[in-house]
Amino acid sequence: MKTYAFIFARGGSKGVPRKNIRELNNKPLIEYSIEVAKEIDEISSIFVSTDDVEIANIAKKLGVEVIPRPKELAQDNSPEWLAWKHAVQWVYKSKGQFDKFVSLPTTSPLRNDKDVKGAINLLKDETDIVITITDTTRSPFFNMVKVDNDNYAKLLVESDNIFTRRQDAPKAFDMTTVAYVSSPEFILRNNNLFDGRVKAYKVPNERAIDIDTELDFSIAEFLIKEGKNA
Repeated sequence: MKTYAFIFARGGSKGVPRKNIRELNNKPLIEYSIEVAKEIDEISSIFVSTDDVEIANIAKKLGVEVIPRPKELAQDNSPEWLAWKHAVQWVYKSKGQFDKFVSLPTTSPLRNDKDVKGAINLLKDETDIVITITDTTRSPFFNMVKVDNDNYAKLLVESDNIFTRRQDAPKAFDMTTVAYVSSPEFILRNNNLFDGRVKAYKVPNERAIDIDTELDFSIAEFLIKEGKNA
């Protein structure tokens, strides 16, 4: 079984400028994803898909092969699924077919090898894709609302049952960017991860932070220094 890791890193970023190469605890953010991929025996090749020269140079220095991403697939509104398809097609043409696709977003630097291995091992014949999840303090059945144009609020998910405690509501989870695992063929044949049979691998909250803002960066740096990703 050939398992390949992919790291998708655009040059642009609105929330945190140049996020993917910004230093977090003295090393570029992208390096955390590359390092964890190198720790996993099942992963035999690592690729970075990018439109950015500086990101590409960092990846090459770390011994990773670069997939040149077209500019039209690297805009703020570009669906990442299309970048996944492009990467799979590029690898098929240049390296041949493989069996498992593992996406390791740069924004989850606190993941460890156990988290990724757990997701990889959950991809079986009856599963098309594995996502990673974590516990949430919110529930769309209890304390998450939608607001209409007149500023009236309703529960995000309305039910015949009225829940007065979050603990009584159906269990909800947050999706994380720790890892996505799929077959390359599923990616090529579909347009969304929920087009198929999806399984979820749960990771601890402290290893599931998703960096999107300056506050996220500060929290991640604190947690890394405290050794919370061990």
